[in-house]
Amino acid sequence: MRSRIEVVTADLTGLAVDAIVHAADPELCATGRVGQAIRQAAGPKLREECRSIGGCPPGEARMTGGYELPARWVIHAVGPRWCGGGQGEPGVLASAYTEALRLAERNEITTIAFPSIATGARGFPREAAARIAVRAVATWLVTHEWPRRVILCCFEDATADRYRALLASLER
Repeated sequence: MRSRIEVVTADLTGLAVDAIVHAADPELCATGRVGQAIRQAAGPKLREECRSIGGCPPGEARMTGGYELPARWVIHAVGPRWCGGGQGEPGVLASAYTEALRLAERNEITTIAFPSIATGARGFPREAAARIAVRAVATWLVTHEWPRRVILCCFEDATADRYRALLASLER
């Protein structure tokens, strides 16, 4: 399982992978810097396709083309808005990761890259979100063949180091 997960510090929109994940809001709008970067890099057809989908509830995911991105697909995973943790936010966040992975499996996507879902505009605490992300991805990979490789893409080295430490702690 660990050999199928990679942590990188990079620009998600520049990764040459089969699919990237957009940490979306329920309207599939481009909120936050990652969403804006994805929309800008993909071009106007992505916005049109998102409008035609009509939205996505928190904890679920939808898939569109990648258009002008190096990635062939964009999986829009909607995390919860943080309201203090007492409204099921951790479970909804874990579900957003799992549903994105389920779409990857259904479409036999070999490589998928995730940003940190819900930690920007939706306000989920970064440390808790990192633990949930690593656990959800690792749990999925134990029992599923697809995707073959998962990249956890971070903006900063310090965040990437935290993800690596969380992955290492799962192996102990």
